[in-house]
Amino acid sequence: MSKPILQVNASSSGMAVHTLSVVVPMYNEEELAGDLILAVHHALMSYPFAWELIVVDDGSSDATWANLSLSAHSVGPHIRLIRLLRNFKQTAAMQAGIDAARGDVIVTMDGDLQNDPCDIPALVHKLLAEDLDMVAGWRQNRQDGFWLRKLPSKLANRLIRNVSGLNFQDLGCSLKAFRACVLKKVRLYGEMHRFIPAWLATVTSPDRMAELPVAHFPRTKGQSKYGLSRTFRVLLDLLSIHYFLRFGSRPGHFFGGLGSVVTGLGLLILTYLGVLKLMGESIGNRPLMFLGFFAVVSGLQLLTTGVIAEILMRTYYDAGKFNSYHTLKHSCIDANDGWYEPV
Repeated sequence: MSKPILQVNASSSGMAVHTLSVVVPMYNEEELAGDLILAVHHALMSYPFAWELIVVDDGSSDATWANLSLSAHSVGPHIRLIRLLRNFKQTAAMQAGIDAARGDVIVTMDGDLQNDPCDIPALVHKLLAEDLDMVAGWRQNRQDGFWLRKLPSKLANRLIRNVSGLNFQDLGCSLKAFRACVLKKVRLYGEMHRFIPAWLATVTSPDRMAELPVAHFPRTKGQSKYGLSRTFRVLLDLLSIHYFLRFGSRPGHFFGGLGSVVTGLGLLILTYLGVLKLMGESIGNRPLMFLGFFAVVSGLQLLTTGVIAEILMRTYYDAGKFNSYHTLKHSCIDANDGWYEPV
């Protein structure tokens, strides 16, 4: 079992006693694999509490796994590696690392070294000192291209703020610190890693989330795995966020409300046509007749869909956890081993 965050450290750090897990997904980053491990290790060598680094190889087809293994062996047992059977994408890789994390605090970051691991202590300090559940990095001076990265990101952030109600400037920054007991209540799948703060708002208050400016570097090695196409995926994911934030635990209200409106509209049309029929007019060939009929049928279908959705959601919440990934190799370390302890 990990150490609970209860006591206050007597050192100058001022942080509560805790253990820290840093989670990094990587895919085809053979040139950066060793550099990443060394960068995190050197950044946290003087960290006052026990920590571990979990690197998830998301089914890389190059030498990423070999380079990670070589570097981890030379650095120490606090470097834990997970290899997925194939490329399950970043969200599943991040979930694999979160599942393996043993720390009271979990920090996520990208594996391209555009995030600075030296910012980790500041994020964790703010998280614990202000009793928050999440602190997100804010890349104020982002070192990326304007048209393909900065502009789409700004537009996406504005849309996400409007849909989710979260007042964050940079929801796309992967460098974030979480209270583990809160983060592990959320299961990530699909491409949910872009919207972790929004999904986290389903289990905690937005008032318990904050943002902190962090450094950002240009990519020096390897190639970016992101393109303009992800902007369109963001737009589609926003529809899911809008639905889940408002009706995730009560889908019957969404489908039932919509079904009631459509059914009511259909009944009004049919009632109107019924009055005309009683007055002697012919209604059999009127397009309005077909519209009213199909509105009633569609409304009843939406109502029954709401009932089915309620049953599915109850089944979902009562069921156990299902992973969106499969590992080829997962380090098996005892709970008290594999930590980098402060000197």
